[in-house]
Amino acid sequence: MRRLRAGDHGAGVGAVGFAFVLDLIRIFRYDPGMKTQTIEVDDDTAIALKQRAEQRGVSVSELVAELVTLDMHALEADSADISELDRRWKSFQAQKSVTSNDDVVRWLRTWGTPTFRRWRDR
Repeated sequence: MRRLRAGDHGAGVGAVGFAFVLDLIRIFRYDPGMKTQTIEVDDDTAIALKQRAEQRGVSVSELVAELVTLDMHALEADSADISELDRRWKSFQAQKSVTSNDDVVRWLRTWGTPTFRRWRDR
């Protein structure tokens, strides 16, 4: 087991702007001056948390606070959003033409070349 302290963090945290820190406090209720606790996690989890925090440019404690906050406040979709997604899915299913992956790859390879044409003009 490895002890993961709230002070463990990824590189680049010092470059975080003041407004960003205020947003974190407001959005995720994370206050760097708050009382912290030590939590034991296995090595793999500790490494994964440190890597993810480093990728995002935040400390491990900020990452965990964000994850907990997101978990506590599950995203709720309203009926209008669900209806719109259903409408789009039915529209997609009703399409008569389907393009093969090979056609898309060939078209993507023309990007930035003189032979490039918009998808509809190809």
